[in-house]
Amino acid sequence: MIRDNQHKVNILRVILDLITIVAAYFLTMLLFFHVFPPDSSLGGVFSAEVPREEYVMAILYIAPLHLIIYWIHRLYRYMRVTGRRHEAFVIFRANLIAVLIIVMVFYLFVKSYAVHFSRVFLAEFGVINTLAVILMRNLMRLVVISFRKKGYNRRTVLLVGQSKGAAGFLERVRSNPQWGYVIYGILDDELPAGSEYEGIPVLGPVTKLAEILSKNEVDEVMVTLKLSEYDFLPEVVSVSEKAGMQTKFVPDYGNLMSAHPYTEDLVGLPVVYIRNVPLEEPFNSFLKRTVDIIGSLFALIVFSPVMLVTAICVKLSSPGPVIFRQERVGLHNKNFVMYKFRSMGVQKKEAEAKEWTTKNDPRVTGIGKLIRKTSIDELPQFYNVLKGDMSMVGPRPERPQFVEQFKEEIPRYMIKHQVRPGMTGWAQVNGLRGDTSIEARIDYDIYYIENWTLSLDFKILFLTFFKGFMNKNAY
Repeated sequence: MIRDNQHKVNILRVILDLITIVAAYFLTMLLFFHVFPPDSSLGGVFSAEVPREEYVMAILYIAPLHLIIYWIHRLYRYMRVTGRRHEAFVIFRANLIAVLIIVMVFYLFVKSYAVHFSRVFLAEFGVINTLAVILMRNLMRLVVISFRKKGYNRRTVLLVGQSKGAAGFLERVRSNPQWGYVIYGILDDELPAGSEYEGIPVLGPVTKLAEILSKNEVDEVMVTLKLSEYDFLPEVVSVSEKAGMQTKFVPDYGNLMSAHPYTEDLVGLPVVYIRNVPLEEPFNSFLKRTVDIIGSLFALIVFSPVMLVTAICVKLSSPGPVIFRQERVGLHNKNFVMYKFRSMGVQKKEAEAKEWTTKNDPRVTGIGKLIRKTSIDELPQFYNVLKGDMSMVGPRPERPQFVEQFKEEIPRYMIKHQVRPGMTGWAQVNGLRGDTSIEARIDYDIYYIENWTLSLDFKILFLTFFKGFMNKNAY
């Protein structure tokens, strides 16, 4: 058995991060003082000579501060299965916070630095250091993967129990060989010893756990018991920890939980939150709302000529109002009025509420077909975003009568109302728009809700320009 050397890898991460931070700092000094010096039009508006020794000495405080913030952001934790994009985002956020702290400390408390230290320099260092650390981490990732392919830094795992959790774990391990997991075998009371489960050897019943662990050939125990077998869980954990094994637990009710559940300490009693919603955090909510306000104001100004022309065309195409108002269900199951350019002939409210719009729907006007196909009919919803009823990105809102129907038919449907509905969303940029599967849309909506980041919002907005405006399912 080859033991895991994760602690050594983490120490190496700290050393390489330190070297990268220092190198990025002095590269910034080289650019700032020699390539774009302070007295040049590109480098700043400083006329006095900046004491460079103060810049050199400042690295003694700046580098340790970055390492501490990296540690707070858990960049030195067990990261065998951490994705590159997630790590890059965390590095960006950590560096941004570090630079903001440096600016605050220098300009509020260290007067000599406040006089001489350039904010342009700190901004340049922040950008260069972020790119350098991300590049270094990715190079290190490639080196580690290469070593794992040769048999180093691999982790031998024993599965205890045959369940949906076990099948899901095996599927992901096989799809990601770069993780370096080696499955030693599986213990289960129902499977006969000597047989195979998903290509993995069955070593015997769960009671054989202590015997196998005594051989010292396993790095980690993955508990994958069925829900009906949870009575064995305390004994399995006790035996594993007595052998000094790291024990992980894959719940058999994983389909009910978020991909990122979290716990709260209730005076020593751990309480597990079934679903983690990042947008329930005040800072994340404030950040998203700020982007929505700025973005909707900008869009209303930019698209105002298009909206004016569309309004005239709608008015001339058929009798009735230019703006179509429809009740939809939004955040926390509260109804709101959503605005669109009218694309159909005027109908009675009872008739309008009965059915979806379908292909070649006779109710759609000539101009209505065009504005629906190009999503121009959705532009008035920027006003909904500005009001706070909607967000630029989020699950699409539905009419109350369909919400009542779907919440009884589709598990987890109502989870989508834990965030503001959006003009576009993760489901829409993946082709799930119009007359498409509601179940599939909900899966994509829940992924968005549980994995929200500001960068994901920007990605969806970017993809909307290529996939969201024109869609074969938009009738």
